[in-house]
Amino acid sequence: HMGRYRVQLAVSDTPWLSDWYDFHWQLIGNLGIDILIIPLAKIFGLELAVKLIVITIPALTVSGLLWIAREVHGRIPPTALFALPIAYSFPFHFGFVNFALAMAIALNAFALWLRLARLGRFRLRALIFVPLSCALWLCHTFGWGVLGVLAFSGEMIRQHDEGHRWIKAWVRAGLGCVPLAVPIILMVLWRSGDHVGGETTDWFDWRHKVMWMTKILCDRWALFDIASAATLGLILFKGLRDPAIEYSRNLVLSALFLMAVFILLPRIVFGSAYADMRLAPFVVGIAVIALRPRRGLSIRHAATLAAFGLAFFLVRIGGTTASFWLYDQSYQRELKALDHLPTGAKLVSFVGTDCKRDWFMTRLEHLPAIALERKLAYTNDQWSMAGAQLLTTRYVAARGFAHDASQIVTERKCPGEWWRSINVSMARFP
Repeated sequence: HMGRYRVQLAVSDTPWLSDWYDFHWQLIGNLGIDILIIPLAKIFGLELAVKLIVITIPALTVSGLLWIAREVHGRIPPTALFALPIAYSFPFHFGFVNFALAMAIALNAFALWLRLARLGRFRLRALIFVPLSCALWLCHTFGWGVLGVLAFSGEMIRQHDEGHRWIKAWVRAGLGCVPLAVPIILMVLWRSGDHVGGETTDWFDWRHKVMWMTKILCDRWALFDIASAATLGLILFKGLRDPAIEYSRNLVLSALFLMAVFILLPRIVFGSAYADMRLAPFVVGIAVIALRPRRGLSIRHAATLAAFGLAFFLVRIGGTTASFWLYDQSYQRELKALDHLPTGAKLVSFVGTDCKRDWFMTRLEHLPAIALERKLAYTNDQWSMAGAQLLTTRYVAARGFAHDASQIVTERKCPGEWWRSINVSMARFP
């Protein structure tokens, strides 16, 4: 991402960048940080600006989860603490930053949607959510879609609670969500362009869908991450069996709707992979904040739940902090090579991986982009798909080593993968 942002900011002043990359502004539903970085880079510099934006994403995610819980339950239940580690979920670690930002905003927007409904400010809600839904779509289409699902489920419960039958509540909920529908026009304009690429495929891959649920907190240590996901599963099961805890109908319906979307989503949407994986943590997160103590629960019992929830949160945050420190050490070792790289160099990079996807990811696959960001060098790791993002590669001399995933190499050819072996890459790169 930072390599792309550097091209975005410097291509007009750095002539050789335009020899290697095409960058053209266009209307796409994936521009969150791409837009924010324009003013912030002038104030903080590119790297610090990106870091500051990304740092806000977990904080926004947490505020959204807690705000939703407060609007639905009237107060923040102690069980909500168990949902907070979702802020550092697998999609966030994977690097889907525009998606993660849009989801964080969507959670807060849903809380606002619920609050305005509780206050009876429906006209104000419509006025706010027309531009807000468009801005959210521009940040990332996924966030807009999830907001629509959450808002519809919340509105459906509200209509039913007002005395309408379920079918009528369904219709009235749809009408209530019309202010969120304007981005459909933007979606049609985006996907109808002749330049747009990317297919939608790989439906109902049950093996991967089950795996995504176990990897909702995937970071570095498989046992730690799986045990953490299992803890959330136990909390959800406890809500079914423990007479002291109950589920909110409002958020249970939201979680069920999100689960249905997760099941129906293919792995690849518009050429962007891991579409279903991205939603998995939020299905669990919404289900967890649906839990609340029943009326009459003793203060001691509630305090015990809060203590366990806080302990779970602190353990996960501690583990994530240690993991980030270890990643930082590996980045610093690798980036020492940039001290010997001249500005404007043409760089080919190879990052080794295994045919078998390990739990632990080195997160080095796109580290070469720092050479583009810091040294304005050509790197062969930039993603290039017309209509999916603003940047595409045009460096003809690089031939088959012009873009991602030409930087990924393995010891031998992997079945079902486009990656080359290291021997083939070393022999063939221009």
